[in-house]
Amino acid sequence: MEDLISIKYIVGAVVYSGLGLVILAIVWKVFDWMTPGVLWVEIIEKKNTALAITVGAVTIAVAQIIASAIHG
Repeated sequence: MEDLISIKYIVGAVVYSGLGLVILAIVWKVFDWMTPGVLWVEIIEKKNTALAITVGAVTIAVAQIIASAIHG
């Protein structure tokens, strides 16, 4: 009988999580590059709430796409 928690499942989860985070970081940098100004400065220093909501929505959407692609 196969174990429910196996080392191969743990390694797979860590690898795919890392891959997903790397892809998400790349997408975030591309989104930052495509928009005028620096996102971090606009959100933190200038308190641009609309931009923060947009970045959050893009992050959630891309994370769902990555999770679906990894899950199969």
